[in-house]
Amino acid sequence: MNGSLWDGVVDGLRDRYRCIVPELPFGAHHTPMPDDADLSLESIATMMATFLADLDLNNVTLVCNDWGGAQLVVSPGGSDRVASLVLVSCEAFDNYPPGLPGRLLCVNAALPGGTFISVQLLRASWIRHLPFVFGGMSKRGVPDDIFMSWIDPARHNPKVRRDLNKYLRNVPKKKLLIKWAKQQRSFRGPVLIVWAREDKLMPPAHAKRLVEHFDNSQLVWVDDSRTLIPIDQPEILTVHLREFLAKHTS
Repeated sequence: MNGSLWDGVVDGLRDRYRCIVPELPFGAHHTPMPDDADLSLESIATMMATFLADLDLNNVTLVCNDWGGAQLVVSPGGSDRVASLVLVSCEAFDNYPPGLPGRLLCVNAALPGGTFISVQLLRASWIRHLPFVFGGMSKRGVPDDIFMSWIDPARHNPKVRRDLNKYLRNVPKKKLLIKWAKQQRSFRGPVLIVWAREDKLMPPAHAKRLVEHFDNSQLVWVDDSRTLIPIDQPEILTVHLREFLAKHTS
């Protein structure tokens, strides 16, 4: 995915808040990373922490959906620039890669030409709407123009596919994921957990665990949505974000 995932939400926040949407090297990025770039999960979290420092951003509210990297930016990424977290139906604890879609991506990445074949197959709407592909992630369905912008870079640029494969081939061990999760409990800022009640990829039980995991947290449920709440229910998500930001930011 790329930053277009957040278009509907940013439109509802930009009148009052500065919204920055970094494009991470997950296969929808247009500019390939350097050949020697380390694109493991931990390295991308550290990259995000460096990004905040390079832009000299402080008191950041870090928001993520699907990818659980926001939690990793505070630990092991080590950023002290994050004041609050918003976790929107995302990877948590040892749910990585998440569910059948995540495991299929990693298996394909391990096969010669597997990622190339995968992104070509996703051009067909009937394939991407299958329950074990994107049909299990969105109830509304990702609009065609947005979805094609997600897969076109990987379809056409072998270096973008190389970057995606680097990420997918470096899955941390479950033991390490749990260790990182325990480290994140030291975060003392406010945490908003927004979870799709019908999520099949990110277990709703994890939302309840996250409330207990962070000392200063609150949980809100979103109905009629799956993992991609910014696609399925952008207006509802925006309302929850505005309420949270009004309470916890100046």
